[in-house]
Amino acid sequence: MSQQAVTGYPRNHVQVLPERIGAVANSDIPGHYPGEDHTWNLERFKKNMNLRVDRLTPSRIEFDLIGIDASIANALRRIVIAEVPTVAIENVYVYNNTSIIQDEVLAHRLGLVPIKVDPRKVKWKPQPTPDLAETANDENTIVFGLTVTCSRRPNVRRDETDPEKLYENANVYSSEIKWQHKGRQYKHLTLPRPLDVPDDGEEHLPQDGEFDEPPKPVLDDILLAKMRPGQQLNLLLYCIKGIGKTHAKWSPVATASYRLLPHIEITDDIPPEHALKFQQCFPPGVVELEHDERTGENTRVVVANPRLDTVSREVLRHDEFKDKVRLSRIRDHFIYSIESTGAYKPEELFPEAIKVMQDKISAVESCLKKAFPNHVPRSD
Repeated sequence: MSQQAVTGYPRNHVQVLPERIGAVANSDIPGHYPGEDHTWNLERFKKNMNLRVDRLTPSRIEFDLIGIDASIANALRRIVIAEVPTVAIENVYVYNNTSIIQDEVLAHRLGLVPIKVDPRKVKWKPQPTPDLAETANDENTIVFGLTVTCSRRPNVRRDETDPEKLYENANVYSSEIKWQHKGRQYKHLTLPRPLDVPDDGEEHLPQDGEFDEPPKPVLDDILLAKMRPGQQLNLLLYCIKGIGKTHAKWSPVATASYRLLPHIEITDDIPPEHALKFQQCFPPGVVELEHDERTGENTRVVVANPRLDTVSREVLRHDEFKDKVRLSRIRDHFIYSIESTGAYKPEELFPEAIKVMQDKISAVESCLKKAFPNHVPRSD
């Protein structure tokens, strides 16, 4: 059986010979058929590789990555989740905690609070050594303080029962976590010189003319603890750089996933009397009905936007459609969805993952050159 396909983008337009029509369900992948040559070719990869941003919000990005192998697509997804570094609370020093929540539980809750600070401006903290027990400094550690005391508000009605109205600081939120400047940290983080830091005479201006925001929690309304009059918290929080593979608190994303682009192929005419039913078998926007000159009505079925399809295969439940449609997916067209926790802008996460992968490849290449010095490929 011979097959032919149109190559190049868009990949969802595929020509299929008549002998391929009629399958009820299939595992064929459009654009890739037996007998085709899919060996690696750099020039072909450059031609077919494409990235297109479909939606961008302050916390989420959705984009299409086209023309790469599934192994690379999944490797980048895993790197985004587990190996792109961020800054998170690692050490909690409790000077006073008379609230109802235990020290270790409170420390765990604090560690999961996402911190808004550019990880690229914070150095990795080295592990302590026997001759150097503490390695924290103003370049690798961000310090926060949390000092809150609960008290009863004056002049409150005697019959009032709402704790928020009765007490001051009844609920302790992440907005109470305050950054404490250390050393010359304002220079490393591109911040204005604090008023309590003497001028050292060196010019300190950002390259782009704008200073960054001081380190703080990404969200101000994360509930940390509940307190009542007489209870208080006095904590010191040390933040360091880490990766999600070590602990989930360092993961820069709330979710990072991808799916393959659905491919819906109408292999035979849909009768006008069944057009509306066929359209209703798919999510809204996937199939549209256009004007048909033969009937004079909107009965011509057209696949408008296959990316909205959830691949429910509902259409195959109906006998009148089983031999008229083929459902598959395009194996090298990945629809990514990445939601940032706030340390990075969503559009920065994927490039950071690519940088991590490049570092991994460079490390492997260096090891191979040392292990096989006589088999180093020529640079030309």
